[in-house]
Amino acid sequence: MNHSIRNFDDAAETILKFLSTIVPVNTLFIAKNDECTNEIEKVVNKKGVLLDEGDKLPFNDTYCKLSVNHGNRVLLIPDLQHSELTKSMDVTLSLGNGSFIGIPIYYGDGTNYGTICGLDNEPFEFHEEHIEIFTTMASLLSYVLDLDRVNKEVEELSVPIVSLTDGVAVLPIIGDITEKRANLIIDSTLKQSTSLSLRYLIVDLSGIIRINERIIHYLLSMMKMLKLVGVTPILTGIHPEHAVKMVDNRLLVGDILIKNSLESALAHIGFSLVENNPK
Repeated sequence: MNHSIRNFDDAAETILKFLSTIVPVNTLFIAKNDECTNEIEKVVNKKGVLLDEGDKLPFNDTYCKLSVNHGNRVLLIPDLQHSELTKSMDVTLSLGNGSFIGIPIYYGDGTNYGTICGLDNEPFEFHEEHIEIFTTMASLLSYVLDLDRVNKEVEELSVPIVSLTDGVAVLPIIGDITEKRANLIIDSTLKQSTSLSLRYLIVDLSGIIRINERIIHYLLSMMKMLKLVGVTPILTGIHPEHAVKMVDNRLLVGDILIKNSLESALAHIGFSLVENNPK
């Protein structure tokens, strides 16, 4: 299977499709719970549709709750109508009959994320290889979950908005700007500017290694978007080569405010940098 796995969602989808070729139950799914609600995030149905993505139930009324209570082991229920755990549950009464297999998915710190499960409306005899494959896939998903979390933390650190005072912050853009990082900078900057209730955002470009026409377009688009959400952007740190490329490519900044330094940008807003010389 030639499929690029970029995040937890991709991994979940790929793993369910893989499991569906090995475990002959009708429905395989991954659910996420917050201890109140159990939501189906990814699902593969074979013959009949037993679940849909986005389905929600109270967590306490689900087989997933039983799986979480069972701990870091596969829970097998070959016949739901005859199991003391499930025979009186509303979900069993509505299903009619069936079977269930499930195991929790955990974050690296041991916190429960949800479950990976198999469900059928007919009894099914599970085998040792089914237990092994579910155990392996749950471990793999736990690993991907933590990778996802680390990647998000790294991405957030790559857009370090520094709050100077109420309503004023600085965004120093440092390093090489790829298309992916440019999109990340735009998205994160807009969100953080809104959450910090910024009036002014000083965007300093002095740490950019390389710049081209596409990156300039991204930056100018971000400036315009900031203005639309009520933030006044101020550009500082434009190198001579940046200016030359802007002129060469006719990328005029229009009414975007440009200052030659952080100090002059702050002075424009009404602040000044005061050197503290202890005596």
